[in-house]
Amino acid sequence: MLINVAETFELLFDKNNNTAYKALQTLQKVCEESDKVYCYMDKLTDMIGNDNSYIRTRGLTLIAYNAKWDKDNKIDEIIDEYLKHIKDIKPITARQCIKLLPIIAKNKPELKEDIVSALQKADISIYADSMQPLVYKDIQYSLAEIEKL
Repeated sequence: MLINVAETFELLFDKNNNTAYKALQTLQKVCEESDKVYCYMDKLTDMIGNDNSYIRTRGLTLIAYNAKWDKDNKIDEIIDEYLKHIKDIKPITARQCIKLLPIIAKNKPELKEDIVSALQKADISIYADSMQPLVYKDIQYSLAEIEKL
């Protein structure tokens, strides 16, 4: 199956979240096999500052999936910005960010210390009582996964 990465990338911003989610899944698969999405790192970085939490999440996801292709150390440059999303205003986005961190730590071992530190310091009291245990569990899981690396 031949994928037009440029067209698929544009679909990440589609008003229809199902369409955008399918594009995300397609690009994740592309990232597992090649660096064809890596040329969009600057746009992905812009996405994590977007007002729309779905777009932020898509950006966070694809940045993590590009960690193994990060020959220009672009993730190193934006890691502080990335780690802020451990405490994203939207707990769903925060949870996704936290779950993606072991991928970055695995492929960017030089960032492992920063990631572990940010996870350990994360103040999850900003979330509703119903979300706090979930976010806490995600943090513990990611720390355990990173510890295994």
